[in-house]
Amino acid sequence: MRPLLPTLVVAALLAAAGCTGDTTPSAAGTPDGSALVLADAVEPTTLNPLLGYGREGVSKIYDGLVEHRADGSVGPRLAAEPPTPAADGLSWTVQLRRDVAFTDGTTFGPEDVVATYRALLDPAAGSTERAAYDGLTGVEQLDADTVRFTLARPRAAFPHLLVLGILPSEALGVPLADVTPVGTGPYRLVEWARGDRMVLEANAAHFGGEPEIRKLTVVFVPDDNTRAQRMQAGEFDGTELPPRLAAAFGNANGMRVLTHRSADLRAVTMPAGPVTGDGAIRMALNHAVNRKGLVDNLLGGKGAPESTPVPAALPEFVETAAEFTHDRAQAELLLDQAGWSRGPDGVRARDGVPARFTLMYPIGDVVRADLATGFAADAKAVGVEVQLAGLGWDAIPARLGADALLHGGGSPFDPDLAVHQRLHTGNPWGYANPQVDAALDAGRSLLDPAQRAAAYKQLQRAYVAAPGMVVLASVQHTYVVRENWNGYQEVVDPYTRGALSWGPWWNLEKWTPR
Repeated sequence: MRPLLPTLVVAALLAAAGCTGDTTPSAAGTPDGSALVLADAVEPTTLNPLLGYGREGVSKIYDGLVEHRADGSVGPRLAAEPPTPAADGLSWTVQLRRDVAFTDGTTFGPEDVVATYRALLDPAAGSTERAAYDGLTGVEQLDADTVRFTLARPRAAFPHLLVLGILPSEALGVPLADVTPVGTGPYRLVEWARGDRMVLEANAAHFGGEPEIRKLTVVFVPDDNTRAQRMQAGEFDGTELPPRLAAAFGNANGMRVLTHRSADLRAVTMPAGPVTGDGAIRMALNHAVNRKGLVDNLLGGKGAPESTPVPAALPEFVETAAEFTHDRAQAELLLDQAGWSRGPDGVRARDGVPARFTLMYPIGDVVRADLATGFAADAKAVGVEVQLAGLGWDAIPARLGADALLHGGGSPFDPDLAVHQRLHTGNPWGYANPQVDAALDAGRSLLDPAQRAAAYKQLQRAYVAAPGMVVLASVQHTYVVRENWNGYQEVVDPYTRGALSWGPWWNLEKWTPR
């Protein structure tokens, strides 16, 4: 397996760190700590919650009816108290706060909640989030402070979906792509130079109080190595970096390296087709891959081997017996028995079809590139050739049904959010398993916690009998931050994180300068 980073890059970063001596690099923000400059690898394509912005409930610009807290629980945000379910689980009632206003000065009320969720449900509006709210049939205003959501069937995880950012009803009379980014959140947008940076200013009238970090600048730098170099040069107050790049900074010179556990799983999707859709290929590759080796050698130990899409971050739902052993001999035997025979070049074939497929990964993402390389090496050892393709994100979606992807995703809040869209029939890579579907549907609709846990454990047993992808590991997220502020609180990250979402800055509005 190749090193995670070119040796010269690591050496240069270490040298730069050493050359500073005891001098703290110049802070990117203001001396009084009221401003913060962060670097993010991914620039939002939109700031509309109905088009995917802030789908995990942390967006800085918007508030949802509820919020995800540090322990993964749900607590009220725009709601005055936790949502209340009906006895049959077919509706949820939410009482709203009365002390909330949008950053344009208009008052927040139940009409805004109703308008936001009705736009979500309207097929003509084109919300990209509509599929995630499967089973939600309507929302209505009951009185001046109350709304009620109705469901076609019970859904235990429904409160987690109420993190959706609320838009002013007046803003929803135009196409979603043209909606002005106005919310009730702790910050408001003042500048967005696409491809470069975004500037937010504190909302002095926020019901939670005005943030003491009054200006937040987010600079978008997709390439991991470039971000690390610019962080070392003192341009930023914080950023996420791959583990070995972050390690080059150490905990010195006014900087701190933070590591977060996550439910962020990396997996190789296996689309339907003559090679990646073959059951023997899928099962063999699950045994061929050395998950522990990938974590130890490529993630620097910053992660954990995983076999199924239910992350270890949800321990009460994990079936510990549902795992794949690293057994190259077993992988070889499975391929032999299925008629995949080695050719003179070492690549297997069956009926004239070579055991060869393309594995995409987002270019510039060091961790995914290295995991793809490590996976390809393990596959080659059993006679399966994996051709790597580093692509921009704009080129990947159209190929999901034909080519494999070094996929990332996961949620620490509920297994329904973590696995349903990845495994249920209708997923982008064409995996279909009736036993898995039945367990997913049961886990979604059951309300009793013990029965839900049993359903998701059955899901994992059905999955390992006929896998649809090769889950590799959960990755820990590593960050470099300047120690100029108080308020940091460690969380278990979902897949989505960054300057405008989860990670160290998930509760940025509560930070105070040192």
